Amino acid sequence: MIKLYLAEDQAMLQSALITILNLEEDLQVIGSALNGNDALADLLIADIDIAILDIELPGISGLAIADQLRQARPDIKIVILTTFAQPTYFEQALAAKVNGYLLKDSPSDKLIATLHQVLEGQIIYEPQLVIGMYQATKNPLTEREISVLQLLQSAQDTQAIADELHLSNGTVRNYISAILSKLGAHSRIEAVQIAQTNKWLSQT
Repeated sequence: MIKLYLAEDQAMLQSALITILNLEEDLQVIGSALNGNDALADLLIADIDIAILDIELPGISGLAIADQLRQARPDIKIVILTTFAQPTYFEQALAAKVNGYLLKDSPSDKLIATLHQVLEGQIIYEPQLVIGMYQATKNPLTEREISVLQLLQSAQDTQAIADELHLSNGTVRNYISAILSKLGAHSRIEAVQIAQTNKWLSQT
């Protein structure tokens, strides 16, 4: 029997998931919590195989629980089940070395299959999150756009940039518009900050 623990703050969803999982002959939910503090306290001592964690729990978040469990209870497999598809959450889950990351709109049979797979040692992540993280970190800028952004970083105005790169003022403005569009930035300062965070300004 595969012993499960469920941390989910929506009582109705928690009840539904417990019912669904317990219908499987080899799955049994032996514990649950509606908040992160109770979940962590239970999980540090519980005799379970897999912890199924929501991310945004009252008290300690599911990701914080995962991080602590990875240190204190490496024997427990961890599956994140959440509505959040943000790359930042997924990156934190990767850092915590979770065994699975699924979205709540996944079919129940996918969750059940994932539980069996992670217990066998497989790592199961929602494909769209893997693709999204790759796209989020891939530099969308051309070499010329990076050059323009590097000069913007030095607080140079468009005419100074045009003179430096031997371009017209209008061409520089077009490059800046393209940069803002590609990065989803609302200002030149924000565009520079995004590029700095992703370490794109050194890629020339």
